[in-house]
Amino acid sequence: MEVVSHSSTTILHRFGYKDSRFSTASSLLPQSCTYRGLNPHCFPHKRAVLRNSTNSAQSRYSCVPRKDGGVSWNYFKPKEELNRTYSNNKICNQNRLSRYIVVRSELAETGYPDASYPLSEHKLSSKVRGICFYVVTAFTAIFLFLLMLVVHPFVLLFDRYQRKAQYFIAKIWATLTVTPFIKIKYEGLENLPPPDIPAVYVSNHQSFLDIYTLLTLGRSFKFISKTSIFLYPIIGWAMFLLGVIPLKRMDSRSQLDCLKRCMDLTKKGASVFFFPEGTRSKDGKLGSFKKGAFSVAAKTKVPVVPITLKGTGKIMPAGMEGILNLGSVEVVIHKPIEGSDPEELCNKARKTIADELNHQ
Repeated sequence: MEVVSHSSTTILHRFGYKDSRFSTASSLLPQSCTYRGLNPHCFPHKRAVLRNSTNSAQSRYSCVPRKDGGVSWNYFKPKEELNRTYSNNKICNQNRLSRYIVVRSELAETGYPDASYPLSEHKLSSKVRGICFYVVTAFTAIFLFLLMLVVHPFVLLFDRYQRKAQYFIAKIWATLTVTPFIKIKYEGLENLPPPDIPAVYVSNHQSFLDIYTLLTLGRSFKFISKTSIFLYPIIGWAMFLLGVIPLKRMDSRSQLDCLKRCMDLTKKGASVFFFPEGTRSKDGKLGSFKKGAFSVAAKTKVPVVPITLKGTGKIMPAGMEGILNLGSVEVVIHKPIEGSDPEELCNKARKTIADELNHQ
């Protein structure tokens, strides 16, 4: 392609335009006219984006925008103007794309400003791990659920409230599911009350993995779960055999019934477990605590055992239960707290967990 240095009239005739009113390149060339991916319709606010390297781009031509004042379209200017124009375009494009790439790199915790692939690869591996995780948990749950059905009549006869045999099976299920994918570190196991002493356990809530992690402790505490979970095949039925306490959210009567049942269980020697935040944290920050769990502890005069979970939110974030990232989990059991004032118990337990989270 030769360098064009003719007058505007000559250019008009070469492209078949007879009307001399057309004096600019934007009106001369049809929109489909391109050269090697470069559109000649170049305006000061919209220039062609060259996707090749700088060296290869120097052998091509860039459009020089027309000047105001009715001056005809000048010419294609090779290499000398190209370097400056292409450099400006490249800087502009990098500034425009860098924010997008940086965000993606931060989400994936990997990558660099000029690459956008690590995130997709990271997500793919996490999804594969997530699928394998649920395959393992479903496979083990089917066989262990049958075992729970076999021992359940004996549990109702001899251990109706604590149900230690059922929770031992649940510990096996959680351990077999979690061990191939996650390493769990325990700290403060000596702070756990003896199995026969009732207590109110409280913990921060970051992920769906929290339940699996807590079941590996081997304590027969009764969880509180929303009623819709009980409808899930196998898992929901197993929760019923474990004696998990159902709760209808946004139903004040259901909440009162739940607290009464918790008090009855603790009076009869069973332990209960609460997530005082009420829901999973989506940003990893500790939310405000509801006082229901601490009211149960104060009225029944049983200790409150704070537990801090660290790492579950990064491995399986809230709202992204289909993925399983790499990582490890740390479970910290704090010393039991006793008292008769629910508000004081709530503040002490929250401060204990918050301080531990701030140390990670």
